[in-house]
Amino acid sequence: MINEQIRDREIRLIGSEGEQLGIMSAKDAMKLAREAELDLVKIAPNAKPPVCKIIDYGKYRYELARKEKEAKKKQKNIDVKEVRLSPNIDTNDLNTKVNQARKFLQKGDKVKVTLRFRGRELAHVNHSKVILDDFAQKLSDVAAIDKPAKFEGKSMIMFLTKK
Repeated sequence: MINEQIRDREIRLIGSEGEQLGIMSAKDAMKLAREAELDLVKIAPNAKPPVCKIIDYGKYRYELARKEKEAKKKQKNIDVKEVRLSPNIDTNDLNTKVNQARKFLQKGDKVKVTLRFRGRELAHVNHSKVILDDFAQKLSDVAAIDKPAKFEGKSMIMFLTKK
């Protein structure tokens, strides 16, 4: 809220240089802001009494937008990459998939390991959990199990994250 939008009876006022001007009525604070040719901006509306500051509102909005933009730049976007396996995978094929997952983890991504079952393979779900355990074991130096192996529909899924 700025200028005439502030309807509170009493407010705590902070000057343009950051100095405390004390508790006063909103009208008096508005007069001081006009004399300084700046805006009266409500900074902390939930405080008792609400805190207002005499500042240049356009500059204030610009600073907030810039801080928000800087925070977004520093954010790390984590993707989830998927590695698909089948229950009758050979050791060399498994090693290839492990290397692929290792690259994803070193980039900082999460890895979703999916073991897909088709047809008669669904009868041997219990024995196939060993494949996912072996996969996690081979990546234990760089990865930790985020979510353990879980059977969903016709596939078994496990999530790995970087240590």
